[in-house]
Amino acid sequence: MQERPEAGTRGVSANRDTVTVQIEGELDHCSAERVRASLDALIEDVRVKRLVIDLQHLTFMDSSGIGVILGRYRTLSRRSGSLAVRNPSPQVDRLFHLSGLYQIVEKCR
Repeated sequence: MQERPEAGTRGVSANRDTVTVQIEGELDHCSAERVRASLDALIEDVRVKRLVIDLQHLTFMDSSGIGVILGRYRTLSRRSGSLAVRNPSPQVDRLFHLSGLYQIVEKCR
């Protein structure tokens, strides 16, 4: 049986009030808590107003991943911040459209 790559964060960069991070692997119920904790640590500083998540290396995402995104959106919106994603795969892009996430999360380049 082949092991599935769990999601993880990497490639973190910060520029003034914006943090950019890459998520790679599979963001599902097995990895959601770890990714959630990593993202929360990145945005715990109240000076962070924008989180950009690069999804180029994300191979799979389920409803647990949606929960991770929604939770970080809520945290940032409470401080008048925003969340954006970039480089989603066609499957993840479709999930964002079908779930309505693009109504609250920006898709940027």
